[in-house]
Amino acid sequence: MAINRVHVDPDVGIPDLVKQLGEDSKRLVEDEVRLAKLEIRESMHRAGRGAVWLGVAFGIAVVTLVALTLFLVTLIGRLVNGHMWVGALVVGIVELAAAVLLFKRGATTLKEPSYTLAATRAEAKATARWAAHPRE
Repeated sequence: MAINRVHVDPDVGIPDLVKQLGEDSKRLVEDEVRLAKLEIRESMHRAGRGAVWLGVAFGIAVVTLVALTLFLVTLIGRLVNGHMWVGALVVGIVELAAAVLLFKRGATTLKEPSYTLAATRAEAKATARWAAHPRE
């Protein structure tokens, strides 16, 4: 980033200074907008890359869980004298119970409000009181 040195002419009048201030302000706003666009572009690129890695991790996790399920079905089936249906039934019931438990936990978490309007209002009032009467 280049630094522009400002030459101050002592003979410049107030209207010229106001005009220069307006031009500088306009340039500053343009620079801030350009910087915001660059930051958003970088953030979106990083988020996209993270989403790809999450997708790959999810795919690998699904394949791994399917392999683990088949392993458990086969193991339990062999333990009960080759009745693979028993292994499939036991593993299916265990996985269904785990899914129901996780679903209930997720639904409970979603039902809890993170912020309520009443709490937000109360906090805003408390902040206003604090700002109006700072500690001395």
